[in-house]
Amino acid sequence: MIRRVLIVLAAALALAGCGFGPGAAKQGPVELRVTRDFGQKELSPPVQRDRVRSSDTVMRLLQASHKVATAYGGGFVQSIDGLAGNKSADHDWFFYVNGTESSEGAADLKLSLSDVVQWDYHRWSATMHIPAIVGAYPEPFVHGQGGSRLPTRVECADANSTACNEVSNALDAQKAVVTQAVLGSSTGEKSLRVVVGPWSTVGETVTGRTLQGGPGTSGVFARFTRGGALTLLDGFGHVVRTAPPGSGLVAAMIPEGAGVVWIVTGQGEAGTERAAKLLDPETLRNAFAVAATPSGPVKLPVGGF
Repeated sequence: MIRRVLIVLAAALALAGCGFGPGAAKQGPVELRVTRDFGQKELSPPVQRDRVRSSDTVMRLLQASHKVATAYGGGFVQSIDGLAGNKSADHDWFFYVNGTESSEGAADLKLSLSDVVQWDYHRWSATMHIPAIVGAYPEPFVHGQGGSRLPTRVECADANSTACNEVSNALDAQKAVVTQAVLGSSTGEKSLRVVVGPWSTVGETVTGRTLQGGPGTSGVFARFTRGGALTLLDGFGHVVRTAPPGSGLVAAMIPEGAGVVWIVTGQGEAGTERAAKLLDPETLRNAFAVAATPSGPVKLPVGGF
């Protein structure tokens, strides 16, 4: 009798194993990625789940497929698969859901259908706070944040430009619902924006000024010089390279008092068009930000991890 009960219990657990926590399951994909050095290297194959339960959190998702050591009562990840945070080396684990840093801890943040969760091990000496990254594209434009789809606005310096059309077509191909608006229009926190245009124009906007504040302000390891050249930074926040003429940039930020803003810009029309062509899931996969150079895309930061 006991043996029979154990067999039945084992079968029930096997069925429950399709999810990773108690509660009613909802059909839908969830993806987990584990990377290091600002998304430069994938440490293990991505894990995909086909359902989400009401009790599932970012932490449960990670613990279901990786060896995890926690601290501070289980709310803080100390190590994943043996790779531990190192205060003396200014390295630690950070996570992003649909390309956005969360104000909630991993143990408290509930999963939603179609979430893309990325845990990344990187240096924090230049900044502890990177509000948004581009590596989950086409999220957050398709499924939004926290299970809520958000309106997306494409703001172009020239609505008839090739770059503007490239960006709009790329989002349409991913089935994102977008509208167009005037560059620099005011908006609230409950919306997504994509700012498109040459740096000579975009640099005069609030978004442009946020980028120029450096990693500590924008979370982006790139900035433009007064002459309009695109400089690329390392993980310490130091300028290590100037991109060739005609280069562009794709990055994500959350300016104060606003929602997620993506910036697609560059040196003149050529650089902006080159950046617009980067809006592809595989090209942006896991990246924090990407420079579009004539010789190909460059994930940022560069070197000095």
